[in-house]
Amino acid sequence: MNGAMRRLLRLRAWLAPLGAHRRALTALLLIWVLAALRLFIDPSPRLPLLFNVTPSLPHHLVWLRQDGTALRRGDLVVYRFEGDAAADRPGLRGQPFFKVLRGLPGDVVTVSGLSVALNGEPMGMAKSRSFDGRALHPIAAGVIPPGHFYVQGTGPDSFDSRYKESGLVRADQVLGTAVVLF
Repeated sequence: MNGAMRRLLRLRAWLAPLGAHRRALTALLLIWVLAALRLFIDPSPRLPLLFNVTPSLPHHLVWLRQDGTALRRGDLVVYRFEGDAAADRPGLRGQPFFKVLRGLPGDVVTVSGLSVALNGEPMGMAKSRSFDGRALHPIAAGVIPPGHFYVQGTGPDSFDSRYKESGLVRADQVLGTAVVLF
């Protein structure tokens, strides 16, 4: 018997006890494949129920409302992430984020060092590094253009429009508003 045949027989013997669990393992593999496809190909939410696993907002469970009503300052908006950070973190692209809408078209963003303000009201400090050590930069000062919004979480570590890498949110990225459930 040649070496390749012996390796194949050893692999088969090693996998034999798993045969009894074939259906469960197949289902588990399918779930992981679908999760990977959803993450990297189409992360759009299919159910209107969304979970927040970050400390950027005090809300953990929200219902996505897609009724097309006009957005107002203070709304909790759900949007597809398409910021600059998605270039080196492909898992971010298209992920649903939800944040508080703070700035509307025509509002003025000012930056002094790492301090960001909107229409003269302080929005907080931008950090110079992310939790994993990557460089972060404050958003550029200027007027929010038509069709764009400034969004921000309530936590100091929120990755939001204070950062160039997240940026302003375009109107076509907005999926709807969130109704807080928990």
